[in-house]
Amino acid sequence: MQRTTLETAAAKYSYLRGLLFIPAGLLMILSALGNWQVGPLSHSWVFLVAALAIGAPCLPIARYYNEHYGRLSPSTRQQVRGAVGVALGLPVVVGGSLLMRSRADWSLDLPVNPIAVTFAVVMLLSYAIGMGLQRHHAIIWGALLVAGAVPLWTGSDPSNIGLVLAGVAVMVDGVLDHRLFVRTFGSPRSLDLEEGDVGAR
Repeated sequence: MQRTTLETAAAKYSYLRGLLFIPAGLLMILSALGNWQVGPLSHSWVFLVAALAIGAPCLPIARYYNEHYGRLSPSTRQQVRGAVGVALGLPVVVGGSLLMRSRADWSLDLPVNPIAVTFAVVMLLSYAIGMGLQRHHAIIWGALLVAGAVPLWTGSDPSNIGLVLAGVAVMVDGVLDHRLFVRTFGSPRSLDLEEGDVGAR
């Protein structure tokens, strides 16, 4: 098997473990609800307990992938590209949000949703740099970008709505990433059956 094929498989393994995106998306929505101080989430300890409960499945999900598919590490080059994506992501989200909408004199004060726009840009860049954009990535993150860029976000700061939109997009993307993961590497059941066949020989 060629080295490029192995590197591509490693990149897909790293990026497409989409079930991990479900808790991440829920945490984003929880953050928005906490900022709005919805119900008991106005209490910091309730928010913390809810965040821990949402984050708790991450370990079993990671174990599920490891047990059924093993471990596959990206190459050094891919790790560098991933680190570059992360390094670019934070300033894009923070800087872009401040530039587009803030109370500072130097802000452009655009009628857009800065969280939705910048988060969509970061996700598009991240996939493009890491494993290459798939069709569902372009659709999901392109839709979020368009929704955030529509010049209708006037009035109060729409950042929390942007967090909710981004959280929903993350979860939908996660489901489709996992589906692509299974199509790429096989279903756990078929892999278990293959292992059983090998053991019986």
